[in-house]
Amino acid sequence: MDFDFTNKVAIATGAASGMAKLYLENLADLGAITVFVDINKESVEAAAAAVREKGHKAYAYVADIRKHTEVCAVVDDVMAKEKRIDILLNSAGGASARVCKQPAFPYCSYESIEWGVDVNLKGAIFFARAVMPHMLEQKSGVIINMSSIDGITGSKGAVDYGAEKAGMVGLTKGLSIVGAPNGVRSVSVAPGPVLTRAAMANMKTPLGRAAEVQEVVDLLVYLSSERAAYITGCNYQIDGGRACMIGTNS
Repeated sequence: MDFDFTNKVAIATGAASGMAKLYLENLADLGAITVFVDINKESVEAAAAAVREKGHKAYAYVADIRKHTEVCAVVDDVMAKEKRIDILLNSAGGASARVCKQPAFPYCSYESIEWGVDVNLKGAIFFARAVMPHMLEQKSGVIINMSSIDGITGSKGAVDYGAEKAGMVGLTKGLSIVGAPNGVRSVSVAPGPVLTRAAMANMKTPLGRAAEVQEVVDLLVYLSSERAAYITGCNYQIDGGRACMIGTNS
């Protein structure tokens, strides 16, 4: 399909690496003005700089999405510079036990659970709250929330993560109801294992492999586009059939 994102302003969180980084790179090549948001200063600035070197317009913001003041500062600055926000991808996140180097639930620390709730769910709610008034006013916009197959199946090894990612589906439904009268859409995407980390290759799927990052990004680009103008309020699983393996996932 031919996609045209000329002068569309797209924000993604967790954009210093992985799916969000590649997603913004793809949108930039299709004409979008891209906004890279991450807590890692060096990496997020390098990611935006690489896009600018290709002749595209890109911004980098260092922000802790757990803090609504920092989220609002990003959105306010983007609006001051570009006067609109067309796309938000809430992608920042991670399993708290892995990121915080804790044992699995129920032996992990309460602090790691708090980190997971804040990053995987609260930060997405904060960003949606910050951009939604602007999208409602301009009568257009798309908010994509990255869920996870663990939000569908649950996970023995990441109990709180599964709950947080299930919350992203609920967030999506609520946003779609609020946004629909003004032409604002919201969808969520629930990947199975994706090769953003080598360890993902060890997660079982009926197709016998993890997804390439581009495979997930292709779906995200489509859902962001006018080709998907009638799609809102739903969750897309892109998991190689992993959700069919009830009782076998870790």
